[in-house]
Amino acid sequence: MAGTAGTPGTPRVLRAMNDRAALDLLLEHGPLSRTRIGKLTGLSKPTASQLLARLDAAGLVRVTGTSEGRPGPNAQLYAVNPAAAYAAGLDVTPHRIRAAVADITGRTVGEYELPTPGRRPAHPVVQQVTDALDGAVKAAGLARSDVHRLVIGTPGAFDPNTGRLRYASHLPGWHSPALLDDLAAALPMPVEYENDVNLVAIAEQRLGAARGHADFVLLWNEEGLGAALVLGGRLHRGWTGGAGEVGFLPVPGTPLVRQVTKANSGGYQELAGSQALPRLARELGVEDVPSGPHAEAATTLVARAADHASGPHRELLQAYATRLATGLASLVSVLDPELVVLSGSALTAGGEVLRALVQAELEELAAARPRLVVGDVHEHPVLRGALESALAATRDEVFDTSR
Repeated sequence: MAGTAGTPGTPRVLRAMNDRAALDLLLEHGPLSRTRIGKLTGLSKPTASQLLARLDAAGLVRVTGTSEGRPGPNAQLYAVNPAAAYAAGLDVTPHRIRAAVADITGRTVGEYELPTPGRRPAHPVVQQVTDALDGAVKAAGLARSDVHRLVIGTPGAFDPNTGRLRYASHLPGWHSPALLDDLAAALPMPVEYENDVNLVAIAEQRLGAARGHADFVLLWNEEGLGAALVLGGRLHRGWTGGAGEVGFLPVPGTPLVRQVTKANSGGYQELAGSQALPRLARELGVEDVPSGPHAEAATTLVARAADHASGPHRELLQAYATRLATGLASLVSVLDPELVVLSGSALTAGGEVLRALVQAELEELAAARPRLVVGDVHEHPVLRGALESALAATRDEVFDTSR
C-alpha cells in the first residue's frame, strides 16, 4: 500500500535513509557541521538543516561546540548523542565473567569482572550473569533497564535447534536445557548468545586486521584452539553453531580421538593447542619451561621463542609454526579465504616472527595462499566483539527514524 512506512521510495523511508547515513558519518568522523554533513551526504543545506533538527528532536544528536579557524561565523558542530542508548557484552570463561557497557558511540562506560572459580559454581549461572552485568552497569552509573541489548560470548555454541550449549563441556553450569529461558526471564533486554571466537572475528572485522575483507578465517589459540569463518562478509555458524570448532579437526601427527565432544578435545587441539607447547618445549631441550595454566605458559614460551634467532627456542617456534600450518592447510584448501588472522595470546605473542614462519609453512602445505596477519584487537577481544555485535543491532533499532 502506497505511503506506508516500509514502502521503498516514500518520503518517510527516504528521510530515514538520509538520517541513518548522517548518523553513520557522525560515528565515523566525529563532530561535523551542517555544511559538512550536507557535502558528505549530497543533501542541500535546507535539507541537511531539517535532518539535523529532526535528529536533535529525537535525541539522537546534540550540539557539541562550534568550528574555529575559518573565515565567517563559527558553525555549530553536531555529534551523535552518547546517551541515546547503551549496549552491553559479557565474555564468559570457566574462571570468570567479564562485563562491559558501551554508549551508542561505542565508548566503554563501565566494566566489571566477576570471578567464577571451581568446577561447581557457588551461584547459579543466572545469578552470575546478572551480577556481572549489574557490576558493569553500576560502574557506568546506569540502571540495568538502561541497557538496550546484551550479547553474551561463551566457548562452544548454543544449538539453534535445541537451545543447549555444545562443544563446551568445560563450562560448568551452562548446560541446563532451561538456561536460556531462565536468563530471558531474569533480564529486561533482548539477549543474544555467540561463540567467543566468532566475537573476536567481529571485533577484527570492524576494528582490526580484517577491516575491508569479506572472506577470512580467524585462528584463535588461548585456553582453547578455535576458528571463525567469515564468508561474503558474514559469519558462517553452521547448522548447529559448531562451524569453526577446529580443535576437533583430525590432523596428521596425533592419534584419532573418538567421541571428541565427550573428550572435549581432538587432533588439532592436541597438536597445536596451548597444552601442547610446554611438552614440546621440554622435548626440544628448552630450559625453564613455565608451569601454571596452559594458556599463560604457552604465551610465555612463544614470546621468549620469538626473541631467539637460533637454538631450542627457535626450534620450538618453527615446530609450532609447522603444527599450526598443518591444521590451517585443511581450512584454506576448502574455504580459499582472502585472509587468515592469527589471534589469541598464544599466537599474537609470536608477533611477526611467528606469522612469517606460519605463512611460509602454509604456502608449502596448501594450494591456496591467503595472506596471514596478526590480529590488531589486543585488549579483551571477545568482550569487544560482544559490544560491537550488541551495538550494531542497537543502532539498527535506535537509528531507524522511519517508525
